[in-house]
Amino acid sequence: MFDVSHIAKLARLGLAEEEKAKFAKELGAILGFIDKLKEVDVEGVGPTAQSTGLHSIWRPDDNIKRHEENRSKILANAPEVKDGHIKVKTILE
Repeated sequence: MFDVSHIAKLARLGLAEEEKAKFAKELGAILGFIDKLKEVDVEGVGPTAQSTGLHSIWRPDDNIKRHEENRSKILANAPEVKDGHIKVKTILE
């Protein structure tokens, strides 16, 4: 049987006796499933870190200047500009 009290102490969890019994049963089921997985023949199967074949979908974090013309138009229409930014009313003090 599993020493749920010891595991709970290591995790700094305070468990009631009925919780210990419940978790002992659940932990036993989990470990039983792991034993079942150990029976699977994985000979010749390499480690898999990614199964979908997707690669990084994020663009590089580059400083893009292609919208400078739009930015200039927006700043030209702003009521107040300071240091290249639209100045707005302070909402936090």
